[in-house]
Amino acid sequence: MKRTWTIIGVGDVPGSFKWYQAQFGQPATLPAHDYFGQILDSDGTVLLCLHEWSAHEHPSLMRSDHGTPGNGLLLFFRVDDFDLALQRARSLVTRLEEEPHVNPNTQTKGFGEIASDVSEARFGTS
Repeated sequence: MKRTWTIIGVGDVPGSFKWYQAQFGQPATLPAHDYFGQILDSDGTVLLCLHEWSAHEHPSLMRSDHGTPGNGLLLFFRVDDFDLALQRARSLVTRLEEEPHVNPNTQTKGFGEIASDVSEARFGTS
């Protein structure tokens, strides 16, 4: 199996692209299209794809009004530097959905925030 490409529907691809790049600590670049972009790691690995709602005939991306931010999609990003990721998150949002803690089930440190249009992003490290 090859790596999966996580694709999320967003209302503003360029704006969401900028937000995720800031959260990941990446230099700002523009998405390939106004309706679709891939956020890449420095080695070219696709970290996340952003797709504009209703831009194509994908059934699960047809209508954004069926979801609310943080409802139905949870993204968990494992990071190398938890403290730096937390610092970046605090600079991007007014409040975290979940303050830093250790998950008792996985024993990983994590925090949560509402990201972009319809996803909840969680960041953690082991």
